[in-house]
Amino acid sequence: MTFSSLSHLECSRDGSRHDADVVQGTSPLGAPLLARYDLAQVADTVTPAQIAARPPTLWRYHELLPVRDPAHVVTLGEGLTPLLDLPTHGARLGVPRLRMKDEGLVPTGAFKARGAAVGVSRAKELGVRGIAMPTNGNAGAAWAAYAARAGMDALIAMPVDAPEITRRECVVTGAELYLVDGLIGDAGALVKAAVARRTGYQDTATLREPYRIEGKKTMGYEIAEQLGWRCPDVILYPTGGGVGIIAIHKALLELQELGWITGDLPRLVAVQAAGCAPIVDAFDAGLTESTPPADPYTVAFGITVPKALGDFLVLDAVRSTGGTAIAVTDEQLLAAQVALAQDEGTWVCPEGAACFAAVGQLRESGWLDGTEDVVVLNTGTGLLYPDTVPVDVPTLAKDGVIP
Repeated sequence: MTFSSLSHLECSRDGSRHDADVVQGTSPLGAPLLARYDLAQVADTVTPAQIAARPPTLWRYHELLPVRDPAHVVTLGEGLTPLLDLPTHGARLGVPRLRMKDEGLVPTGAFKARGAAVGVSRAKELGVRGIAMPTNGNAGAAWAAYAARAGMDALIAMPVDAPEITRRECVVTGAELYLVDGLIGDAGALVKAAVARRTGYQDTATLREPYRIEGKKTMGYEIAEQLGWRCPDVILYPTGGGVGIIAIHKALLELQELGWITGDLPRLVAVQAAGCAPIVDAFDAGLTESTPPADPYTVAFGITVPKALGDFLVLDAVRSTGGTAIAVTDEQLLAAQVALAQDEGTWVCPEGAACFAAVGQLRESGWLDGTEDVVVLNTGTGLLYPDTVPVDVPTLAKDGVIP
């Protein structure tokens, strides 16, 4: 039995085939490359029951991941995060069958660890010496951690406004970190130029290498497995670069082809902040690609991506599943963050909170009728964004009295 059934890479625009066993970036068209597998071989060699008996990490799905030799797996125990029922908050929103896939519990505190684990593992297997990437914070922190685990170098550039904790995560793991007075696209241009001057480095920016998406698609596998190999009706995902929603869609299509799930796929909902909502604007206008907003800003810094390389893939995932795209204001998402914490005791990141605000809006509009099985992806712990919660409480004298 082979560890991976990886077959080849495929251009997401023209479907052309490319060699999966050399270091690759984007296709000749400048489009993301997607990993393809011999799914017939997988169906013949493994069953869902066998997977269920494996250790509780994302590597339980190794036949559907790109690392060919288990000796090259770089892991910190990532994956199989809980799928939590949210009865109190669901009742508040009028969606009693509301659940949350909580990615705040993976290493480095955000779902980015999934993409880093698989991306770094495959880079190591292909002989890459150092990874380099722009980031809004969490991805850089994750890739720096996994690069350290793999004994690789890491070059990270992030906007100066990125969450401070993510700087510290990069520094403590020994990454070469630079702050950029600009947005993630500006950081990306600097990284691209640096990689061109460095031997053995790979540009691992969002969708500019093929394997980050493979780590993140395991969220889709886990949701199906945790629901008994069935799909929820709706999945909401906070959308910046769009890898998460693209990845979940890819996972569901693979599971469908394997015959491990049947019926309609979940309606996928791309959630953005009103201050940076190019995907929502393109969806509403019926376009297949997005246009960057003039002055993007949101407290949900992780989804401040003015122009996603895979925007056309996000829009296809949403439309092909009968989903939608929706934007919420910073005020709405911050209020949702507090309401969820008070209802259920869980402090989610502002990006995840945007999805809960969106659930409320979709229920009010009637797009959700309240009978659906709804899963929200919380992409990170709120502890990464402490400044989103102001603290104004009384200080007592040591001989004072608590009222």
